[in-house]
Amino acid sequence: MTPISKARHAPPRAGAMIEALRGLGYSAGTALADLIDNSIAAGADQVDLQFDWSSRASRVTIRDNGHGMNEAELDRAMRLGERSPLDDRAAHDLGRFGLGLKTASFSQCRRLTVASRRTGSLIECLRWDLDVLAASPDDGWYLLEGPAPGSERFVDHLTESAHGTMVLWEQLDRLVTPGSTEQDFLNLIDRVERHLAMVFHRYLGGPRPRLRLRINGRDVAPWDPFLSGHSATWSSPVETLPTSVGAIEVQCHVLPHKDRLSQQEHDSAAGPDGWTAQQGFYVYRNERLLVAGSWLGLGQGRSWTKEEAHRLARIRLDIPNSADADWKIDIRKSTARPPVAIRERLTRLAEDTRERARRVFAHRGRAIRARDGQPLVQAWRVEHFKGGMRYRIDELHPAVKAVLDDAGDLAPTIRAMLRVVEETLPVQRIWLDTAEAKETPRTGFSGDPPGEVSSVLEVMFRNLVRRKGLSPAYARQQLLQTEPFHNYPDLVAALPDQLSKVE
Repeated sequence: MTPISKARHAPPRAGAMIEALRGLGYSAGTALADLIDNSIAAGADQVDLQFDWSSRASRVTIRDNGHGMNEAELDRAMRLGERSPLDDRAAHDLGRFGLGLKTASFSQCRRLTVASRRTGSLIECLRWDLDVLAASPDDGWYLLEGPAPGSERFVDHLTESAHGTMVLWEQLDRLVTPGSTEQDFLNLIDRVERHLAMVFHRYLGGPRPRLRLRINGRDVAPWDPFLSGHSATWSSPVETLPTSVGAIEVQCHVLPHKDRLSQQEHDSAAGPDGWTAQQGFYVYRNERLLVAGSWLGLGQGRSWTKEEAHRLARIRLDIPNSADADWKIDIRKSTARPPVAIRERLTRLAEDTRERARRVFAHRGRAIRARDGQPLVQAWRVEHFKGGMRYRIDELHPAVKAVLDDAGDLAPTIRAMLRVVEETLPVQRIWLDTAEAKETPRTGFSGDPPGEVSSVLEVMFRNLVRRKGLSPAYARQQLLQTEPFHNYPDLVAALPDQLSKVE
């Protein structure tokens, strides 16, 4: 060891340093997720969060049934920087920096109390009080013993358990600010629940959940970003990428278009931040979600941004906890950057997924072929030319062709009208409305009553039979291969064999 010469002992000022640590950028949800990580690492399979509203005296309690801590372990857990992020961790450990319990808690409250007990042992209790540190004349690091006066009853609840840990947040100056109401507090609970349902969904879900998480006595249901159980979700095979710090697993998903989802499924799949914001990579460490929807700085030439056309693309990416440094995982476990060695492969996988998602989004989730495998006759076609692309009405579509065939001297006028429609198609307005409303404009009779579809179908059917000389059976077959009637096979099948019934 190199001798130290001309050095000064320069410990940080306790009050000043902790006040600075409060600005790391935690939300209530990310802070509580850090505490739940500790519970899982302690072997807990049940965690209870209790939010109690009492204006400025409101509090939050986190209790788990983990193996608990003895006096020495609790002392280490409450010290800042007791463990180095360079230390080896168990493969299942969800922590890294040895700061999460403290920094997450300080970001939300001014008084942190932790009580814990091991089986057969007494309850141990320590607390940090930022007001005590701020008022200390010598600016020392004073870790206080026992709960604050008046808060003993909250710690006493731990006597009901043989083992476990309780974390108590009091003086919630970041959660209950001047003017906050009980409704604001309830809205906070909802946001926290949505966040935790996403972060721990792989622990909460499945046939044998590994964790039961409750908020104010109500179970938190998992939120699966990938709609894994839906028949219309496209999922790639799992790909394993070997790296110097362990294997990385990647699986790409394209979620169904809104037309393939119920309203409840669509609203739920949007996630805490909405469809567009939730696209991208979902980075997990030990099946705990770190990053929820990000393109991780990848892209061709410049980093991809979140665009409406790619809102259905979501990619699962699992990394081991030995990869934290390579992936630049931060203290809040909310950012990650892939190492250079696998960026090219991840970019190719993401490009393919984004393109698949764009096609599903653009085609409203429908197949481009009819049910019998024949090409679908569409009303619009895309025409590419040197100056770009434009949209044209297809004159071979039966509805258009029927009018032009019977138009006689009016055909030039009708074609001029169609050209005006083509040249004034409000492409920019459609794109803006789609982006702002977060959904595709309704087309294809979507949302219309069956009677309106049938009235148009009957006109088409009568023209095919009477004017074109098709048999009723063949006319029905043609309609099933024509947009948008291919989406209404029951209505097409109900068209009669006797033409007089539709006249």
